[in-house]
Amino acid sequence: MAEKMTKRAKRRDREDGLMRTVSQHHFQHAGSSQLLTISCSEVMQEEYGLYVWPCSIVLAEYVWQNRLRFAGARVVELGAGTALPGIVAAKVGAIVVLTDREDQPQVFENMQKTCDLNQVSCEMQGLTWGQWNEKSFALRHPAQIVLGADVLYASKDFDDLLATVKFLLQGMPDSVFITTYQPRSGHRSIEYLMAKWGLQCTQLLDAADFLPASKLSALSNSVELIEIRSQD
Repeated sequence: MAEKMTKRAKRRDREDGLMRTVSQHHFQHAGSSQLLTISCSEVMQEEYGLYVWPCSIVLAEYVWQNRLRFAGARVVELGAGTALPGIVAAKVGAIVVLTDREDQPQVFENMQKTCDLNQVSCEMQGLTWGQWNEKSFALRHPAQIVLGADVLYASKDFDDLLATVKFLLQGMPDSVFITTYQPRSGHRSIEYLMAKWGLQCTQLLDAADFLPASKLSALSNSVELIEIRSQD
């Protein structure tokens, strides 16, 4: 069966008066009849965390294609927003913690709607990059997979993001950070900051290396995927 494109069905949410959409994202393994459909609640307003961005679709596809790696794994998604990659991970059997900025309650409300739509139970936790508290320490876990879609967006946040990644991976040789991003001029500083925090790239892929043709054709910009581990 050919890959199905993402579909959005618009409707007015009567509870809060916001224009919400429910987008459907389809995942199917080549040569198999196994199909997974994820519904995501989105809000049409100027909040990055309330919309499914292309990097999320690419990362979610990577999770799906590597679902045996994720089945039974502990997964933490940073800057989860609409949480498409994390929801896919939960559907294939991962134990998932979805995180985003603590000062964004509307993002967590929308996340919960998406969890409910897909009948999954994910822990949700506020996590502001570069800031630690007792709950942050509970996120450290051996052999976990940390996800982040388009978290390398604003260069002013890079240092705090990579400090957080280091915090989660340090002393955990079997843990990994997997992120998708659109190459931008500000990314020249990433190599310096990775060296600063003792992080190293262990895999770099272009979305064209694994994304189905139908999804690849929908991308207006290139997207890359990188796997990062702590050097200690």
